[in-house]
Amino acid sequence: MRIQDRSSLGPAAETNRSTENQKTGRDQSGQSRSVSSADGDRVELSSTLGQLAQAIAAHHTERSNRVQALAGDYQSGRYHADAHATSQAMVADALTAEG
Repeated sequence: MRIQDRSSLGPAAETNRSTENQKTGRDQSGQSRSVSSADGDRVELSSTLGQLAQAIAAHHTERSNRVQALAGDYQSGRYHADAHATSQAMVADALTAEG
């Protein structure tokens, strides 16, 4: 993958950008669209990305609800963290990150 800073390339970058947008199937707003080639290949990502966005939103909602429930338990004195389990999880996470 090659990354370029388009702001440093000058006016030539704008000319190349419209060509790249045609190749990648993106319009000027950055929205994806389906692209077909002369030999019949086709790529469409918009529905897959929509499903991914819905899954992320659902996960975010579930996580927010869980955090609120834990906060309520903590404030009422019903939440007691298991220090041993927490430390084991932290060490396992650190070892996984390095390997």
